[in-house]
Amino acid sequence: MDHTSNDRPAEPDADRDAEPNVEPCVEPEAEPDELDVEAFAAAVENFNRFYIRLPMLEKLPFTTLSVLDTLAFGGGPMRLTELARTEQISQPGITQLVTRLERDGLVERRPDPGDGRAVLVHITEAGRRIGRSRHADRARHLAPLIARLTAEQRRAIADALPALGRLAELGRGAS
Repeated sequence: MDHTSNDRPAEPDADRDAEPNVEPCVEPEAEPDELDVEAFAAAVENFNRFYIRLPMLEKLPFTTLSVLDTLAFGGGPMRLTELARTEQISQPGITQLVTRLERDGLVERRPDPGDGRAVLVHITEAGRRIGRSRHADRARHLAPLIARLTAEQRRAIADALPALGRLAELGRGAS
C-alpha cells in the first residue's frame, strides 16, 4: 500500500512547537526629509552608553555630575522638588545628595525670594569648574576618535549639531 503524506500518522514537528518564524519588521525606506526615529534613538542610546563612561579626572558619581549639569545649564537655581523630578530620584535622595554637594562646596542653598518657606539650590563656582573639567575630559577623549572618521562623517556630525541642540531645547521644554 502506497502511503502518501496524508495517510501517515502525524509525527512530532520540532518546528511546529518552536516559536513561529517571524520576519524582521523592515520599515520602508524613509523619504530624504524624514528621520527614522527608531534608528535615531538607537544611535543616541548607543553613543550615550559610550559617552557617559568616558574616563574623567573628576571621579564623581553620575547622579552628582547630572545634578551639577542640570544646575549649570538648566536655567538657574532650582527647588529641591524640581531637582528630584528632573533627576528622577526621590525627594529624600535629592535632599541627601544636595546636602553632600553643599558640604563639598559645589552647591549652596539660598532662600527663594518668591517664597520665604522654600529654598533654591544654586551651583557654586567650584561646581561649575567640575562641569568644565568634565567637558574638557570628554572632548580630549573624543578628539582622537573623531579624527578617525572620514571627512564626510565629520561634516555630517557638524551639520547635525544645530538640529541636535534644538532637539535638546525642545526636550527641556524651551520654545
